[in-house]
Amino acid sequence: MNGAEYIVKFLEQKGVDLVFGYPGGVVLFLYDVLDRSTKIKHILTRHEQGAIHAADGYARATGKTGVCFATSGPGATNLVTGLANAYLDSVPIVAITGQVQVDSIGRDSFQEADIVGITMPIVKHNYLVKELANLPEVLEEAWQVAREGRPGPVLIDIPKNLFSDVLDFPQVTVSTRKQKVPLKNGLAKQLGRITETLKKAQKPLVFAGGGVVSSGAWEELEKFTIITGIPVVTSLMGKGAVPEKDGSSLGMIGMHGKPVANLALSNCDVLVAIGTRFSDRVTGNPQHFLTDTCIIHVDIDPAELYKNVRVDIPVVSDAKNFLQMLLQTLHEEKISLSFTSWRQQINSWFEKYPLNFIQGDLVKPQEVIMEVAEQAQQPIVVTDVGQHQMFVAQYYPILGRRNFITSGGLGTMGFGLPAAIGAAFSRPGEMVVLFVGDGGFQMTVQELAVMAQYQLPVKVFLMNNSCLGMVRQWQELFYKGHYAQSVFTEGPDFVKLVEAYGIKAWQIRKPEETKTMVSEALQHPGPVVVECLLDPQENVLPIIPPGGKPSEMLGRWHGEAHISRIG
Repeated sequence: MNGAEYIVKFLEQKGVDLVFGYPGGVVLFLYDVLDRSTKIKHILTRHEQGAIHAADGYARATGKTGVCFATSGPGATNLVTGLANAYLDSVPIVAITGQVQVDSIGRDSFQEADIVGITMPIVKHNYLVKELANLPEVLEEAWQVAREGRPGPVLIDIPKNLFSDVLDFPQVTVSTRKQKVPLKNGLAKQLGRITETLKKAQKPLVFAGGGVVSSGAWEELEKFTIITGIPVVTSLMGKGAVPEKDGSSLGMIGMHGKPVANLALSNCDVLVAIGTRFSDRVTGNPQHFLTDTCIIHVDIDPAELYKNVRVDIPVVSDAKNFLQMLLQTLHEEKISLSFTSWRQQINSWFEKYPLNFIQGDLVKPQEVIMEVAEQAQQPIVVTDVGQHQMFVAQYYPILGRRNFITSGGLGTMGFGLPAAIGAAFSRPGEMVVLFVGDGGFQMTVQELAVMAQYQLPVKVFLMNNSCLGMVRQWQELFYKGHYAQSVFTEGPDFVKLVEAYGIKAWQIRKPEETKTMVSEALQHPGPVVVECLLDPQENVLPIIPPGGKPSEMLGRWHGEAHISRIG
């Protein structure tokens, strides 16, 4: 068996059904073998960045490992942004890149790049395979590393000659690598302290991060909140960890979080943070973050504990396992909790500081998002990065599991379209709704060809405000309105551009057109792009100024036109 045949056989045994990629000279032998597989379908994206973002979207929508291929040199380096994106958001991906043949490495050969060196800081691990005999163990170990503990991307760089070289391969099914098991701050030792802390708490709060979604702990979290009555807030990555209905979640916290969520965070006396890394978008100035609150921090990665904030009770644990054991302890010890006055306080904040915007003659992004949420039946919701991303986080209630996909840590413009394609392939028959700005859309617009080729049911709402909205907003608020290079003075006719790819396209020009256009788009059987011509001056509010506390929000309260501060 040659190396390429072994790779394809390995992926088949792991249950891989889709590979996203783009061929090139040194991987032609691998593609020749892959094309004969009856179990794996290859999706030819139109750029390597599109391939890895699609693999990312596939992984997030399914919980499986995404797989992508790229050739050497520029093919491999075009994966860098996607690898960094997956690394910061803890998404399991195995990326296989071709390399020049072994005896040409280090000679500045055609299309040679040290992709292992380049990607070392932005992957969980990477490998350069120089001997064919090492391929089986490297593949098995890489697969485990991508999935075990805190998930993440792994890159395997394989020289050209190893694809065609032949070897009597052993059947390697188990890696000899020893998994590190953290011993300190273990869950069993901390459960007693946690339950005693919760019994004494007057204003506790659960902060659910992306780790809750990664571990599949939806049922456990929902059960815990019902039994205890403790309210829940989420990070951007944790959105959808509990169904966003009937007050089950107070919403997202942080720089553009909901007022009630940020106020609850600022006033809680015990914070149970599960599967979150306390990013700067959540904490602001970490030295001033919840100085009088008891923080219980649960994370599968011990490196996250104490990294960004002070922690009172650290726990190294998978989110699902933690919640299961905590629920069991509460049941066995018959612990009953009640937080009536705390809930009443939260309800008063709901009424006093609701999310709102001022309607007018121009289309508002909030109107479009709310209308889609009203008409769509639990689609997979994908966003690109920018103002629209924050509006979706604020105004679109996520009800289904793994139904919210966005670039959180890296904030990658151009992520949305290929990620939506990956999500559509991962769950055939389900509708995917993509919100994307005119800036991010143009970064990976070529992937419309894939949508058209496979007639994917992706409904794209192109939020066109003719500018880099979030950049323009910051320039307005913090740079005295100096709009340096944030406004697009020229742009394409997006309707004609989309139609050139053979995809239906419409425009929403006036607020009164929104309901009808959204309905037509959602009912259209194939892909569709709706360009929404937005008010270019609309800002994402509330906003916490840089270095501010969660309670120090600027916003328009009760529909008033002027911006004022809560804290």
